[in-house]
Amino acid sequence: MAPASPDTAKGDYPWWLVALGVIALALAGVIIANDLYRQVFSVVLKGLWVTIFVTLVAFLLATLLGLAVALMALSESKVLRQIARFYTEVIRGVPVLVLLFYIAFVGAPALVAVINFAIGPLLAAGYLEPVQVRDLSLMWRAIIALMIGYSAFIAEVFRAGIQSVDKGQIEAAKALGLSRFQRFRLVVFPQAVRVILPPLGNDFVAMVKDSSLVSVLGVADITQMGKVYASGSFRFFETYSIVAYVYLILTIGLSLALRALERRLRRT
Repeated sequence: MAPASPDTAKGDYPWWLVALGVIALALAGVIIANDLYRQVFSVVLKGLWVTIFVTLVAFLLATLLGLAVALMALSESKVLRQIARFYTEVIRGVPVLVLLFYIAFVGAPALVAVINFAIGPLLAAGYLEPVQVRDLSLMWRAIIALMIGYSAFIAEVFRAGIQSVDKGQIEAAKALGLSRFQRFRLVVFPQAVRVILPPLGNDFVAMVKDSSLVSVLGVADITQMGKVYASGSFRFFETYSIVAYVYLILTIGLSLALRALERRLRRT
């Protein structure tokens, strides 16, 4: 028998979800019936795929980088552990918006300078053209910033999940002659996933919302499309109501899907 959700386990019917569903349907009816809202919705929706692309790519890269940092933090090497701790503490202490500006206007030119220095002999021989800062688009600068910003938090999620695995099972895997990689792949990671998934899902939902920060760089996501329309039409209430509506549909839908997945993992 499937375990009850936290709300139903306490005898609380999810009326909040019913209320949100009614509001969402009512707003959908307004969008369909009202020409102005329909026009705003069509403009804002043009930025949906940019938001989805930025979120998915940045989160995938942040997950890979976070896993690498977590493994460094759990390494037997004191140097690697200190580097991982330094990285997580510094990155977590910098606001995402500040990091976004820093990567876009400081990190990107520095990266281009390093690349040009590395390929200096090829440039001198005329085999390659110098890399320009404009070659690295603002969207990719934003993706790199979100990747770095979230990787520190995801690293802590992975570290806590891996450390939650019973050490006795790891010792048993050692006794069976499994290599370190085999122990991680076959014993540690499958069990750690159950602990990792809920906070990792929360980080993913948070990144969907924080992806709106890329609009400060002019990236044409949902927020930027709404900002452009509102500044030209002065329909701020209608525009930002639709922007909030689209983000709520995305985040609440993802949250419900992640809760369902979490309950399914508990049953297995």
